[in-house]
Amino acid sequence: MTFENSPRREPIFNIPASLLAVIAALVLVHVVRVYVLTEEQDLEVLLRFAFIPARYDPSSLAAAALPGGAAADIWTFVTYAFLHANATHLGFNILWLLPFGSAVARRFGATRFLMLLAVTAAGGALLHLLTHQGAPVPMIGASAAVSGAMAAAVRFVFQQGGPISFWRGGGDEVYRVPALSLAGVFGDPRALGFLAAWFGTNLLFGLGSVPLAGDEGQVAWQAHIGGFVTGLLLFFVFDPVPRRKHSADATLD
Repeated sequence: MTFENSPRREPIFNIPASLLAVIAALVLVHVVRVYVLTEEQDLEVLLRFAFIPARYDPSSLAAAALPGGAAADIWTFVTYAFLHANATHLGFNILWLLPFGSAVARRFGATRFLMLLAVTAAGGALLHLLTHQGAPVPMIGASAAVSGAMAAAVRFVFQQGGPISFWRGGGDEVYRVPALSLAGVFGDPRALGFLAAWFGTNLLFGLGSVPLAGDEGQVAWQAHIGGFVTGLLLFFVFDPVPRRKHSADATLD
């Protein structure tokens, strides 16, 4: 016996499948590294898939010794995001990715969402490379991609009718509200406050004023900023929601 008019119940944990897949991949990679691979095998994984600025320094002896060749020069701009120093490092990234990644995944859809994470990871790696030229220390972690998702979310979550606005609608419509222009982000008090808090926190971590619990190395704060700025600037490249027609905003995004 069925009741066609009975109200549908929303699941307790309503996480987009694309985000669940990303989280599962991050966890699986870490579990394999910790519990399956030997130390020598894990070192090989780091050298092959972590982002190492020395790869791109022709004068560095390390560049010639690193495995992967020219292909690794390309894929490590993204693959480093799947590697984490420890469970705390992984847990922090998942904790921040859940709320902001969920909002962006629901708005963008799976393909655009995954492309955004890849591009913002690459943006973070690029800024890290520019600020650490020739450095032999591997950079790992999904923080740049997480930062990119946070930046993308800023463009629409504070809008009227959006996911965290006071006057909020229901269902998936809250994720389809027209986004703020880039100029609008800097003119919206809530978005501007979020930007100030985010950049301030990252600078504190980066300058060493605030230790990161469980951290086994330096915080790659430049990569965080690179991912965030990439997500903020390239939001409309991936956004499928039609823009409002405002002539004043036509060239600001």
